[in-house]
Amino acid sequence: MEVFRPVRKAVIPVAGNGTRFLPATKAMPKEMLTIVDRPVVQYALDEAREAGIEHIVFVTGRNKQAIQDHFDDAPELISTLSRSGKDAQVCELEAMLPAPGSVSFTRQQAPLGLGHAVWCARELIGDEPFALLLPDMVCHGPRGCMAGLMDLYSSVGGNVVGVEQCAPSETSKYGIVGRGDTVAHGFAVTEMVEKPKPQDAPSNFYLNGRYILQPEIFDILARQPRGAGNEIQLTDGMLRLSKGRPFHAHPYEGRTFDCGSKQGFIEANVALALGRDDIGGPVFESVRDMVLSHQGRIQAA
Repeated sequence: MEVFRPVRKAVIPVAGNGTRFLPATKAMPKEMLTIVDRPVVQYALDEAREAGIEHIVFVTGRNKQAIQDHFDDAPELISTLSRSGKDAQVCELEAMLPAPGSVSFTRQQAPLGLGHAVWCARELIGDEPFALLLPDMVCHGPRGCMAGLMDLYSSVGGNVVGVEQCAPSETSKYGIVGRGDTVAHGFAVTEMVEKPKPQDAPSNFYLNGRYILQPEIFDILARQPRGAGNEIQLTDGMLRLSKGRPFHAHPYEGRTFDCGSKQGFIEANVALALGRDDIGGPVFESVRDMVLSHQGRIQAA
């Protein structure tokens, strides 16, 4: 059995301005908005750690200091909690703290797109395959999506992407991949198309923001001309990479919420709250009552 180079590092881009959530994000990074009781970015880091990632590279921008502070030690807070006998909270905070030296930060000075943000991590990644997790896309299921990508990578190597199925009528909202032969617990990617019309889509499998990429992507992105939105697009770079390196897809069995949109963010809060042992029951009762009340108002109108 062929052994492929291990994936030890992950890139998490957090440089976006979060304009869709203004005014909430005027003075706070969008990645620090909370889903139940954890910021959005924490879910991406936890998923990477679950998958065995050893080092996280955050690509930041202006006004993102709160993210660095979140993943740093807070001795005054720990001391205050300890004196108050809040040992459970102390344990939780200590458990989420990354090991010393396992997190790095680099700056994307200009908003030139996702492809450019990934390229900004090149010196910290080096000549290694790496994982990429888009923190806006929050995966929810029995197991994180990246763990599944790592399993598939161990069988096929190359480049691996996470995918899910959307309604065939909604392919124009996503990057869509073509489905080839089944391989291990995934399939070969035959093509990638950005937001195709339903009649032109090669499938209804869409990219869900989880990737394992070979380091050749950095040289491609360095020469990549600007695309849609006058930005350097990662998908364009992956298309060029796919001409010389195979891509495979891992169909995620959970559900991914697009927390870059208000609807997805609210849906993620409800879904993750319902899955909690401590608050799931009361939240269910409240949501059910609100839905029934809303339906009554619609019927009475």
